[in-house]
Amino acid sequence: MPQTTAGGFIAGGLAACGAVTVTNPFEVVKTRLQLQGELAARSEVKKVYTGIFQALGLIYRTEGLRGTQKGLGCAYIYQILLNGCRLGFYEPIRSSTALLVSGDAKKQIPYVNVFAGALSGVMGGIAGSPFFLFKTRLQSYSPAFPVGTQHPYKNFIEAGRTIYGAEGVKGLYRGVTSAVVRTGAGSSVQLPTYFFAKRQIEKYDLLEEGPLKHIAASACSGIAVCIVMHPPDTIMSRMYNQNGNLYSSLADCFVKTIKTEGLLALYKGVTAHLARILPHTVLTLSLAEQTNKLVSAVENRIL
Repeated sequence: MPQTTAGGFIAGGLAACGAVTVTNPFEVVKTRLQLQGELAARSEVKKVYTGIFQALGLIYRTEGLRGTQKGLGCAYIYQILLNGCRLGFYEPIRSSTALLVSGDAKKQIPYVNVFAGALSGVMGGIAGSPFFLFKTRLQSYSPAFPVGTQHPYKNFIEAGRTIYGAEGVKGLYRGVTSAVVRTGAGSSVQLPTYFFAKRQIEKYDLLEEGPLKHIAASACSGIAVCIVMHPPDTIMSRMYNQNGNLYSSLADCFVKTIKTEGLLALYKGVTAHLARILPHTVLTLSLAEQTNKLVSAVENRIL
């Protein structure tokens, strides 16, 4: 029996949670690098965090192991919502769109695949936006070496209560437009690139069936996602971490960042992002192969 959409959502969420446990410290580093020197000329910035491992070591020494895993709880919820939608809804959207366009639900059409990836990612980005907001603010806070606006929340529950009390539902969805752009851009290339790389490996018989083939295809996907997604990811981190209305919109944040810090500011923390997203994508997509089999087996037994 084919896997249900709910089953795909659960399998995708489980796979992503396994991956984020390993990669969350790099997300903490990426967030701080993106916020370091915010709206300041390069000559005026005193860099506290100078690289991935220097930053990890500094955070560990001053904030302990818990500091390197800040925001992990809400990262789990975010990943369940984002990747549950992204991996769970991708195939139903792709097959139904392919059927509508060509009359064959199984036909692989590149622009349909990109559309399905983008739409499923946008759905997940909107669903998980409040938890990315909490995660960003928790990860940016440092009592020893602060960068960006500081929010001394104890946990994401206090963050949610504080933000909702001050700004209402609108505050919980602050910056959601940047989430739509970020996840839409990343998702539009993640699964299509993964499946394309996998088909090329099979076509030219480069690797035998097994974990190594999935890792290679996932790595190709992770690099593509990082290149496309990092600029809107930087904007998203700043939109979510701001206090008040430092940026009035996605476009305003984009223009102010480039004007004061230069174009390369959009790629601040890109090495940390790559260090996070490569293992995260490899683990998520490789684990998804296994969690899909597990969930399908459970569904077949129950249904």
